[in-house]
Amino acid sequence: MIRVLLGKGEGGIKEMTSTGHIRILFQGDSITDGGRGRNEDANHWLGHSYVYMIAGALGSRLAATQPEFVNRGISGDRASDLYARWNEDTFSLKPDLLSIMIGVNDAWRIVEQEPSGVTDRFERAYRHILEETREVLPDTGLVLCEPFILKTGATEARWDIWQEKITGYQRLVRQLADEFGTVFVPLQGMLNEAATKADASYWLHDGVHPTAVGNQLIADQWIDVVQKSRLAIR
Repeated sequence: MIRVLLGKGEGGIKEMTSTGHIRILFQGDSITDGGRGRNEDANHWLGHSYVYMIAGALGSRLAATQPEFVNRGISGDRASDLYARWNEDTFSLKPDLLSIMIGVNDAWRIVEQEPSGVTDRFERAYRHILEETREVLPDTGLVLCEPFILKTGATEARWDIWQEKITGYQRLVRQLADEFGTVFVPLQGMLNEAATKADASYWLHDGVHPTAVGNQLIADQWIDVVQKSRLAIR
């Protein structure tokens, strides 16, 4: 496939390939994974997370350019796990736009005092990911999504510890977004507001993983922020 990059300025991401597609890659943990398929069955490639909803909404609007949406989220991943598989699951795919949502498993291992959470590698691993991505894929647009939780299910018993850890991660992701000049998608405030209209479990069934309506909120927010940014997909 021959790729000619036309530019990523205020007019958004545009490219001309032999097939006329741009590639949008989503990376993260189970929230992104959404039970995606690992075989040749195209019915399940995107899973049932916010990625599927974004692909459906934007893909239908942009049928003339037929953007390609790729999901490489893996359930249970921490930032360090993303970094370990970044060559295979990101660099080799050469995305035009890369969206990252990570953090809840880093916090989970620490809150639950698991051996894999003895040290907090979130900032170090996330920074390595962004530094190498800027080096290897300098023209790829980056979108960083804010990690989030609500007080219900898995987070309720140790809520104060969960909140402290995730709030710290949220600050870090926003700082990294500023430092690396990425688009930042805020999610916690939106979910906090949603939880005033219906129980927290209506949006995140265990305080971490979105329900169908929770995924729809995230998808809508992602589209709204990205499509109003310099990285808007055309």
